[in-house]
Amino acid sequence: MPPDPTPPKKRAALYLRVSKRDGDQTEENQRLQLHRFLEQEGYDLARRDGTLREFVDRESGRKGRRERSAFADVFEAAERREFDTLVFWSLDRFSREGIRKTVAYLQQLEALGVRFRSYTEPYLSTENELVSHVLLGVLSYFAEYEAQKISRRTIAGLERARAEGKVLGRPSTFDEHRGTLEEMLDGGVAKAEMARRTGLAYNTVKGHLRRIETERAETDGSA
Repeated sequence: MPPDPTPPKKRAALYLRVSKRDGDQTEENQRLQLHRFLEQEGYDLARRDGTLREFVDRESGRKGRRERSAFADVFEAAERREFDTLVFWSLDRFSREGIRKTVAYLQQLEALGVRFRSYTEPYLSTENELVSHVLLGVLSYFAEYEAQKISRRTIAGLERARAEGKVLGRPSTFDEHRGTLEEMLDGGVAKAEMARRTGLAYNTVKGHLRRIETERAETDGSA
């Protein structure tokens, strides 16, 4: 018999996320549209032991990988090569932790040989290898730009301290952890989690965050 000329379908997994603040955006709305999308694009919905690989979180996208169990399961399944492509509704359904964290997650998928596609953002697709490198390169650029902005704010703070006559020896805990705290603040990380990650006391974290917010307000007011 001649070989079957029909290539096997690509295996896709779905990541769906809803939270209490989403209003009209429901899990079933996402699932229905994403299933239609897979059929139109010629994907098979991946299975494991007969179970469809649909990963559903009902948490804020500002929560990290540890706080979103289904999100963590996505990466474990990707490591087992259970699917070839991860499809999600939109990038903010995938993550709202800030561009640096989001790009890092996408790069992890890429390193595992898993492509990604956004249903509502067709340009966010790494199915094409050339497009994949360009897209991740552009996203990485913006992530680096964000990191440089944080660094420049830190340097500006040190220069202002010197101008005010403050003695700058060993960096204070504020200067040491400012960049990390700003990133977590923008990512919506809880204060208790910030304290755990940095090793700072909870009240110290609160004080540092007040200072960051005050300095940001001053900068915005003078812009």
